[in-house]
Amino acid sequence: MPRNHSHTFGQDVRRAAETRTQVVIVLTFVTMVGEIAAGLAFGSMALLADGLHMASHATALTISALAYAYARRHASNPTFSFGTGKVNALGGFTGAVLLATFAVIMAWESVQRLIEPVTIAYDQAIFVAVLGLVVNGASVLILNVREHTHDEGGRHRSHDHNLRSAYLHVMADALTSVLAIVALLSAKYAGAVWVDPLVGIVGAVLVARWSIGLLRSTSDVLLDRQAPDHLLEEITQAVEAKGSCRVVELHVWSIGSGSYSAIIGLEDSDPKMPDEYRLRVPEDLRLDHVTIEVCPPTE
Repeated sequence: MPRNHSHTFGQDVRRAAETRTQVVIVLTFVTMVGEIAAGLAFGSMALLADGLHMASHATALTISALAYAYARRHASNPTFSFGTGKVNALGGFTGAVLLATFAVIMAWESVQRLIEPVTIAYDQAIFVAVLGLVVNGASVLILNVREHTHDEGGRHRSHDHNLRSAYLHVMADALTSVLAIVALLSAKYAGAVWVDPLVGIVGAVLVARWSIGLLRSTSDVLLDRQAPDHLLEEITQAVEAKGSCRVVELHVWSIGSGSYSAIIGLEDSDPKMPDEYRLRVPEDLRLDHVTIEVCPPTE
């Protein structure tokens, strides 16, 4: 019979990121309603695009919040072999898909407005765009995410893809707000009405690039891609540091934010108990679930 041990890997603890995400959802939803209404009323594509982005981001942020709650509540569910850490990666992947979808919608609407310009009420549209930028800036500060994190030894840590998805969504909102303001000012004072839909296209391209990056990183987790080479090298060196053992097979994959699982196959002319090899792996590498297989050297 297998030994009884926990597979929660910290997923059962409520994270500060979950609360911050919920606060940003409320701010985003309120501003979204105002910007979409103002964009339609005042005829600004840039402002309407900003509101549409907020609609997509409000949805994505809600998915992120649900992913946190689901992962926490089901962390001890034994049907999840390695806990619920990948639920957050799945939330991030879904957010990336939404980000890409609304980038396409934004580009399409902008092209239509470029071909058929509409009348814009500049003063009102600029006011709402500035208000949206203030909310977006506050949301960025609330989430307070760094793109990459490292431990004290300078080694890279896998980040919270769910939180990164939320962060990129509010950053996209901030970007489209800035572009909307620039476009509206250019149209009002320089008569360059074409700038308004043009910045919608530029914003769509930038947001699409962010979504592609997030799709790649979350896909790596969901598809159990092998851990970075430097981590594999550190594990190999640590295990082989003593005695005559040699690592002949090594599989390391992410099971959550900053948490890895590993299967290590060893050959040793003087085999020892698996726990002895397991203790050689430094704790700061965050291998939370390690399986050791030991066999004598092959001839």
